[in-house]
Amino acid sequence: MTHWYEGPLAAFDTETTGVDVEGDRIVSAALVVQDTAGGRMRVTRWLVNPGIPVPVGATEIHGLTDDHLQRNGRWPAPVVEEIARALAEQCAAGRPLVVMNAPFDLTLLDRELKRHRASSLGTYLQNSPLCVLDPRVLDKHLDRYRKGRRTLTDLCELYGVVLDGAHDAAADAAASLELVRAVGRRFSSRLERLTPPELHTLQAVWHAAQARGLQAWFAKNGTAEAVDPAWPLRPELPAAA
Repeated sequence: MTHWYEGPLAAFDTETTGVDVEGDRIVSAALVVQDTAGGRMRVTRWLVNPGIPVPVGATEIHGLTDDHLQRNGRWPAPVVEEIARALAEQCAAGRPLVVMNAPFDLTLLDRELKRHRASSLGTYLQNSPLCVLDPRVLDKHLDRYRKGRRTLTDLCELYGVVLDGAHDAAADAAASLELVRAVGRRFSSRLERLTPPELHTLQAVWHAAQARGLQAWFAKNGTAEAVDPAWPLRPELPAAA
């Protein structure tokens, strides 16, 4: 019997102009598909001219400059539609979608679809519901008392996953995919009887609990930052009056 963490998976990642899902833009994205553990990875990449300046701080992280994106990037409208259709195809094929810190990448894509296509991610997925595996949520639930950060780089080091070229969308997606396989193997006794759709439902509950815990920690330390409990997609903000 092949367990889900050894079977078909797809992984998605973006690089962006910043960390605000409501206002920042996608500058690159990648989808990585692997039919079996250890098999060949099929990679689709997108490069986007976001139509706004890329902050220096963002360029320092992913290396994509305004000049490079203006010369080589495509206009966002067709790209975000291609991405949404590609994700829907993976969902329709029954491949779980690996997304590290899913509420960031998926919400940002949703807002880009709203901005450039007057649409939403849900519209493209209405016949193929999301089934997401988020290595950050999984690790935080399964090894909740471990101290230390849980960035992609940190988790790859912990689980022995090679991350070659961090902050490149394709490299990060491939590493996230391998990371989910590694988490599945390490915690097989707790995960192998669960199906990916069951895990998708559970992760929404686990993430909400994790968010409440982080919110309480912020409050205790006098930090006003709000933590959104929604997963894998944040709801739209209400329109300003």
